[in-house]
Amino acid sequence: MKRLLVTGGAGFIGANFCHYWATTHASDRLVVLDALTYAGHLASIATLEAGGALRFVHGDIGDGALVTTLLEEERIDTIVNFAAESHVDRSIEDPASFLKTNVLGCQALLEAARVAWQKPDAPSSRRFHHVSTDEVYGSLSPAEAGFTERTPYAPNSPYAASKAAADHLVRAYSSTYGLPSTISNCSNNYGPYQFPEKLLPLCILNMLEGRVLPIYGDGLQIRDWLHVSDHCRAIDLILQDSAPGETWNVGGSTQDPNIAVVGMLCDLVDAAFTAQPGLAMRFPGSAAARGKASRSLMQHVRDRPGHDRRYAVDSGKIRQRLKFVAATDLAAGLAQTVRWYLDNESWWRSVASGEYRQWYARQYAAARK
Repeated sequence: MKRLLVTGGAGFIGANFCHYWATTHASDRLVVLDALTYAGHLASIATLEAGGALRFVHGDIGDGALVTTLLEEERIDTIVNFAAESHVDRSIEDPASFLKTNVLGCQALLEAARVAWQKPDAPSSRRFHHVSTDEVYGSLSPAEAGFTERTPYAPNSPYAASKAAADHLVRAYSSTYGLPSTISNCSNNYGPYQFPEKLLPLCILNMLEGRVLPIYGDGLQIRDWLHVSDHCRAIDLILQDSAPGETWNVGGSTQDPNIAVVGMLCDLVDAAFTAQPGLAMRFPGSAAARGKASRSLMQHVRDRPGHDRRYAVDSGKIRQRLKFVAATDLAAGLAQTVRWYLDNESWWRSVASGEYRQWYARQYAAARK
């Protein structure tokens, strides 16, 4: 039986991980620590908390005293750190908050684990797993091979730089203090519970409400898309079978331009409206309800500063050594994602706050200039 502290467990990937773990490892103890900033929502794990599958604690990973208390009173033997500010556009607008959470917060969490796990009565088996991103590696040209675990770091945004710094801190605590840790660098995740500032949920919700689908530059930026359920399964394998000190790249083994992925979403939404005439009554402002193709909402806007052109992850190490293969292909995953947002309108309406709408309006207005 493991006793897990899941930081950032009310966010997108963290919440999906909690649902996965509660189903797959029902006898384990789950404790979620989340500051519930704009992108973290208790509604994403409310059913788990109500059913007793986890304990939720409202707090910040930078609060060392709180983390220490949780580690000791819950006898935590496994920390999975999802807590992070994670949106590139916001990091350009406010880099300081990314440094505070992603760097200083991660260091405080590492230090609390180091101190607690060095005590004589600490759990005998311990693991600190840090969830990172492929963006720490920078950008690839069209002909370059995918990032491997040996690719030098070359972050191009404040967000990517903050995650790179956190990765280095995890390695430093492993080398200097012997903290048993692992790191995973994942590609672009998508799926349920994703906050609508990210490309895919942003476009789905904009389609349903008849708003513009902003396409940065020419839209030919290439990403490796990973369904969040596959990511959760990969982390499980790492926790179960990886030795401490290892780093693992986790990708979906699919590379498609952003504009093509948005087009696929448009076609899926239009097909849903054709199959379910009642959707037109629920979403009267949508293009589909007005007899137009959702692709008509696509509009090219000024490109993001420092926008990485291409990401591609070489997942050969985790495939060969841990036998991980992404099970959800992009077409099926996008269809599932569109269906989830159609079926969970109350969730996304509750999280798409006025603050988010104001932020989106500012970003879109700036991109049009």
